[in-house]
Amino acid sequence: MNSMKKTARIAGSLYFIYIVATIFANTSRTKLFEFGNAIATANNILASEGLFRIGFMSDVLAGVLFLLTAWALYVLLKPVNENIALLFVLLNMGGVAVQCLNMLNLFSAMLLLSGANYLKVFQADQLQALAMLFIDLHKNGFMIAQLFYGAWLFPLGYLVFKSGYLPKILGIILMIECFGWLMYPFQFFLFPAYEVISYLSFAVGFIGEFSLTFWLLIKGVKEQKPDVLRAS
Repeated sequence: MNSMKKTARIAGSLYFIYIVATIFANTSRTKLFEFGNAIATANNILASEGLFRIGFMSDVLAGVLFLLTAWALYVLLKPVNENIALLFVLLNMGGVAVQCLNMLNLFSAMLLLSGANYLKVFQADQLQALAMLFIDLHKNGFMIAQLFYGAWLFPLGYLVFKSGYLPKILGIILMIECFGWLMYPFQFFLFPAYEVISYLSFAVGFIGEFSLTFWLLIKGVKEQKPDVLRAS
């Protein structure tokens, strides 16, 4: 039980640091990117290159932290059902892989604005437009990663619900969040004019993942024997 409490707190700590890194990266991008305005965005990046680089590395670090969080949760929940625990790790891994590869699009935008000699064949406005294109590609790649990040929540929530050593309500919230968060990329790609649909995703995601994070970080696990499932 002491080992499980330690694992729970490690998972909670990793999850919390991941959330902080993600918030910082998204905040830094918000300050620099003006979608639809290539000139302003290019000027912002050039004026705050240090902030751009720090935000970039924060995003990459967040991906690593999220994968480590999934590993810690796997260790914590595999006594309930190892196969389902492996499933949520694989879904998480898929999202992290897409997210980290997609970061190349973001860095390409800065390379286009770097003033390198081989880029002098392009006009300044062409480079700015290409940089904006890569930033848009990054946004689309980010949404693809959200499909994996939404899907992993259902098996995670199910195991939390069945564990017996974590509150069942957390498991229910996480399973609901799965469907709420999947609305985010589906709205982006299928109904781009209806951004209001995504607000539900943000609300449910805030409640679900913050609740799990702080419970693991502060409470850990109950001193109770898990309701172990037999893998079929």
